[in-house]
Amino acid sequence: MRVLQLALRQNRLPAKHALTTARAFATKDKPKLKSAETAAAEVSYTRGLFLGVNNAKLAFPFPKPSADEIETLQMLVSPVIKYFQESVDAKKIDDTKIIPEETLAGLKEMGLFGLQIPEELNGLGLTNTGYARVCEELADASIAVTIMAHQSIGLKGILLNGNDAQKAKYLPKLATGEHMAAFALTEPSSGSDAQSIKTRAVLSEDKSHFVLNGGKIWISNGGWAEVMTVFAQTEVDGKDKVTAFIVERSFGGLTSGPPEDKLGIRGSNTCQVFFDNVKIPVENVLGGGPDGKTGGLAGVGQGFKVAMNILNNGRFGIGAASGGQLRRVIAMTAEHAKARKQFGASLSEFGLIKEKIGHLVLNTYAIESMAYMTTGMIDRGDPSCEIEAAMCKVFGSEASFEGINEAIQIMGGTGFMRDWPFERYMRDARILSIFEGTNEILRMLIALSGVKTAGERLSAVGDLFKNPFNDPGAIASELSSRVQKKIASPAPLQGVHPKLKASAELLQSRTAEFGEAIENLLRKHGKKIVHEQMQMKRVADSAIQLFAMTATISRASTALTDNSPTAAHEQKVTELFVELASQKILDNLKAIRSSTKKDIQLKTIADEVFAESSYIPSHPTGVNS
Repeated sequence: MRVLQLALRQNRLPAKHALTTARAFATKDKPKLKSAETAAAEVSYTRGLFLGVNNAKLAFPFPKPSADEIETLQMLVSPVIKYFQESVDAKKIDDTKIIPEETLAGLKEMGLFGLQIPEELNGLGLTNTGYARVCEELADASIAVTIMAHQSIGLKGILLNGNDAQKAKYLPKLATGEHMAAFALTEPSSGSDAQSIKTRAVLSEDKSHFVLNGGKIWISNGGWAEVMTVFAQTEVDGKDKVTAFIVERSFGGLTSGPPEDKLGIRGSNTCQVFFDNVKIPVENVLGGGPDGKTGGLAGVGQGFKVAMNILNNGRFGIGAASGGQLRRVIAMTAEHAKARKQFGASLSEFGLIKEKIGHLVLNTYAIESMAYMTTGMIDRGDPSCEIEAAMCKVFGSEASFEGINEAIQIMGGTGFMRDWPFERYMRDARILSIFEGTNEILRMLIALSGVKTAGERLSAVGDLFKNPFNDPGAIASELSSRVQKKIASPAPLQGVHPKLKASAELLQSRTAEFGEAIENLLRKHGKKIVHEQMQMKRVADSAIQLFAMTATISRASTALTDNSPTAAHEQKVTELFVELASQKILDNLKAIRSSTKKDIQLKTIADEVFAESSYIPSHPTGVNS
């Protein structure tokens, strides 16, 4: 009763509610309000963070591949590393803007075009974890984009949403690389807004095929793909809805423009694709309806869902590939720093160089941990992990570009020269924050998806308090829980190694504060929160840091428990990363509480520039352009 009285006082509710609680009963018609912990147990790990709950069961212990998969990967990874070291001339690929046929042939022989396709369909049948591990070793970015565009998005729709007939027809040749795949969604008028595409498919009168017309831009593998997953508007009950199609070049009417001249990934094939009265059999529709039927007319209008399923499922690959690239960068720059002498000492002895290497290691360890926690979650069938995958893509792409930039700084003038690979690494890495969803869009996805989870529960809480006589017991429980969270320390995380207790306590504290901040934002903005993009960016960045903290603590805990030879080093890395990430979250939460005026000022300045389409201040010399 004492806790209930505190709760009532804390939430400024009339004291009569306490008496009501003592004698009233819940109605049978209303479902009971779920606690935040119960609600978090029904969603993915990071969605639970938005409820202020760290569902440790989903994150601890760190996921591990099976013994069989480890054996498979050991046999596969070493030859891939050796092949890229001995048979791939990355500089030549960048200079000539083409991947030699003999190089592609070698990749096909190793099975790299069918990593996740089932063995019975000529693939290697790797899990998402296995796929990510191989992607780490694709040491040339143009080749990595070619292979990942083929698998992560090009054929992924058939793998995820195709029926048995579609899989049997297309996947065997795609697995061997005899046929290449592409993903055709982006158009001149629709980049991040996939619903606004103009390409159209019209059903024939006899309902045997669709006629496709339109065009796509910036399609990876677009010049040589035989099979494309193409998205087009179709009419459904008098309204336009996006539908996904499997389109073969052999259907006729499909042409490709010349390869684009790009800043980076210059050896990959990126071009426009045009469709002129392409006839697509109805059997080539991807996706299915609520009745469980797939393919054919059952999938018409399901294209947006198919596209999001493909993109959401594959983004972790960019995180894994970024981690692999950063590992190589660290090794090269550390070797240079030890060998390079200045002022009578090696660069490796200077504090500012150590600072750069240290941060490179922290971010590399974090993105590796995030990527493989995500793949482990997906492989074991956890609730939808699109937020975790998006976090991997955002964190990995930005850590990669920033890390390469710092590596060039360590290398000095040498890093700026084209004889060394660093300037190519930087050009290649720049695309990572743009394709497969820009990082700005993904931050909105992360924030709004999580806020939606929190909002649904908050709405249920609000409904309960609007009519307290319906379930006074639930009200008492909710208020008691809220007071306990304010006056008590967070419960210890299960599965954390004792040596990382302090790091886990920071994670728990930041998680609780984050959940409280989300609730306050929802109370303040309601449904209009979708328009608060600057606040949503802070929310997303905080959530990403929370996930990174979790992943590193989990991984290092497992290393310590297993007595790994690198456990002591991993403990140091984790403790520092968690401390720095915790501070970043605190800074973001403070900004969430106090940045309204600054955000308005920024928007006003930008609006004035847009109105003039130019930089407004007069030149300091008085001599204006």
